[in-house]
Amino acid sequence: MQTSTPRQIWMATLAKAPAEQLEQCLAGLGNLPAYDLLRPAETGLAMVRGRAGGTGQAFNLGEMTMTRCVVQLAGSASDPPISGFSYVAGRSKRHAELAALCDALLQHTNWHETVWANVIEPIQTALERQRQQQTRQVEATRVNFFTMVRGE
Repeated sequence: MQTSTPRQIWMATLAKAPAEQLEQCLAGLGNLPAYDLLRPAETGLAMVRGRAGGTGQAFNLGEMTMTRCVVQLAGSASDPPISGFSYVAGRSKRHAELAALCDALLQHTNWHETVWANVIEPIQTALERQRQQQTRQVEATRVNFFTMVRGE
């Protein structure tokens, strides 16, 4: 079983986060450091692959719209510049930019704990709550089929 690194966890959380919630969480942080767009948010297509039966032969399922962005925090003489990037599903350029900014802030020693506590944890909680609700809805509509044996 493959374990995820902390960066993989926060990148996945930022990509799945609703853009509005990400915007609200970042607004609560106050004055954010200046950053430059190394690669402004741009939208394109990515090929989605699937596997037959979940584990079998790989095949191209189709294309989906994605937006990517790369930002760089303004560095000082004591701090080297830090780059953050993001890939998000859909066309939201603002979502991609905010996710890239969060990625850069989470790599910065002075910002990591603050962003983790005020952005990543609340979003993870909301995503988990949403997943549990979907699971309950699916379970409520589950139909169990069984076969009755005719007289022997």
